[in-house]
Amino acid sequence: MKVLVLGASGATGKHLVEQLLINGHKLVIVVRTISNIPQHWKQNENIRIENAEVNELSPSQMAELCKECEAVALCLGHNLSWKGIYGKPRKLVLDAVKLTCKAIAINTPISPVKFVLMNTTGNRNRDLNEPISFVQKIVIALLRLLLPPHVDNEQAADYLRVEIGQNNPYVNWVAVRPDNLINDDKVTGYELYPSPIRSAIFDAGKVSRINVAHFMASLIINNSIWNKWIGKMPVIYSKNI
Repeated sequence: MKVLVLGASGATGKHLVEQLLINGHKLVIVVRTISNIPQHWKQNENIRIENAEVNELSPSQMAELCKECEAVALCLGHNLSWKGIYGKPRKLVLDAVKLTCKAIAINTPISPVKFVLMNTTGNRNRDLNEPISFVQKIVIALLRLLLPPHVDNEQAADYLRVEIGQNNPYVNWVAVRPDNLINDDKVTGYELYPSPIRSAIFDAGKVSRINVAHFMASLIINNSIWNKWIGKMPVIYSKNI
């Protein structure tokens, strides 16, 4: 299988690339700077490395990168700096989702391409009318005002949920919602739920980035797992943390 990974040099994206390589897949990765990726990737014949800013690619350029890809994984995120949070591009994730979906449509694939978006448990799945407390609603409203990346994540998932929908001929999607992210060097047990089982604001759980990457890779590789979560926004927690 050929897979396009956006945000491959990020903390979770690196784990996802490794998971896909372990399973023998061919990858196209887009990174801002080659210096941020492991040396062995540069020597791996199964990886095509595109050194570019995703938001600066044209639809035709992205279509070329997507060509013959059966899946796309998007692990893009805003840097945790003043410029990363409040500078441009404000709609990094949303614009990347829109661009990639448009590019996939340009290629008119025979079968829908799997699109796996890394999102956040702080974002509700409005298809399920997930209940949250009044206080949490207030906090999230403040986050929308004060933290542009939160709005970006919400709108990116909503684009897949509303604009792409459940019956798109070219794109099928899953938006993975990890809770509080932590680092670990090995895959451990994790749990998946259709909706959060705890408050993302006041009682957040934890999940390792490598576990998130493992689940995203499993969605891409394993059709039975994909069919269980297609068109949904699963929440992931690591066990025993």
